[in-house]
Amino acid sequence: MNHKGTQWIETERLQLRPFGLEDAEAMYRNWASDAEVTKFLTWKPYESVEESRKTIEDWYGKREEKEFYQWAVVYKEAGEPVGSVSATRVDNDTESVTIGYCIGRAWWGKGITVEALKALIAFFFEEVGVHCMNACHDPRNPNSGKVMKKCGMAYEGTWRAGGINNQGICDESWYSILKEEYCRRKRIFGYDVWNWLYEKAASVQNGRTVSPFIDAGGVAAAVLTKKGNVYTGICIDATSGLGMCGERNAIGNMLTNGEHQIDKVVAVMPDGKTGPPCGACREAMMQLDENSGEIEILLDLDTKKTVRLKELMPNWWGHERFKD
Repeated sequence: MNHKGTQWIETERLQLRPFGLEDAEAMYRNWASDAEVTKFLTWKPYESVEESRKTIEDWYGKREEKEFYQWAVVYKEAGEPVGSVSATRVDNDTESVTIGYCIGRAWWGKGITVEALKALIAFFFEEVGVHCMNACHDPRNPNSGKVMKKCGMAYEGTWRAGGINNQGICDESWYSILKEEYCRRKRIFGYDVWNWLYEKAASVQNGRTVSPFIDAGGVAAAVLTKKGNVYTGICIDATSGLGMCGERNAIGNMLTNGEHQIDKVVAVMPDGKTGPPCGACREAMMQLDENSGEIEILLDLDTKKTVRLKELMPNWWGHERFKD
């Protein structure tokens, strides 16, 4: 690996930069003193700005070390650090990096952690030459796991009683992403993904009469998985009512190939327009994964108007079952 230390990284809304001694007050005020923020972390909430200052002094002393990675997450709108993100472990033998992050409560739900983690995934794979990036969270803190999933990380498993935090001995749910997976996703999303998926669906659309009882191919669908693979399917309309929609046909192909997490869906209608899935398809997709509500569905190709599956299924009955 080509270690570079804590480099300045800028995204649309954030600056990721080394901590400075002047950040102590913001660190204490914005997150380090909040017991709710540190609830599932390994360090106790700070009782004074002086504690923040001592921590930053330690980090500042390591700022020239090439294998030291500790960023202040500066939200441009706030004009100061609102959290931190770091490489908590660097393993040169396996060429892997473990990431940890912490964001102030006032900035939860804004996608800041996702934006920061995506930037670091790109930095470590493209600049440092890491082979694998991983992270873990306490299962009682599921929102942290959602961040990892949104960044393309795959769930590896839960290490029972594998860690300890401010709640005591705890389970650790681990996620990871490999360099080849990142590169494949980057190639895909470097294109106009909606036009590309539309073309994939349209390529298998071939409306025809199969028998006096069955028509097929009037509607075609393409699903893009979290791993960056595409599966297609066509509708099968049967007189008996035992047919299948294109979306569920594509989902069947996906499941046959060992995947179950969908990122995007496109369905092409007989008139060439796109539209949302029927109720049966929505229900099937929602049951695939606890985060299926985030599946993005194309409504109109020209305007690129989309909708999240959860918006089509408010108050879905099955959410509590995923917590069992």
